[in-house]
Amino acid sequence: MITKVARLVHFDGLVQGVGFRYAANTLAKRYAITGYVQNVPGGLVELYAEGPQEDVDEFIDAVREEMGEYITNVDVQEAPISGEYTRFMVKY
Repeated sequence: MITKVARLVHFDGLVQGVGFRYAANTLAKRYAITGYVQNVPGGLVELYAEGPQEDVDEFIDAVREEMGEYITNVDVQEAPISGEYTRFMVKY
């Protein structure tokens, strides 16, 4: 049985204005996940991903690896599964 999870992630550092949301959205296409990525006040990028645990965790790791030079801190929290999203998208 596949365990579905949801994670709410905040990336801190020089993460706005460097293509972070575009990169995350592009990487998301490789995984069976839904959710969003958006800039939030305070210079953070917020990412919400839900799907099979392995896909969600691998996706977050891929974002960390791809954008690592811009990230100074990552806060990953368990989140309730919303079922609200049918795809992964950039929120503005």
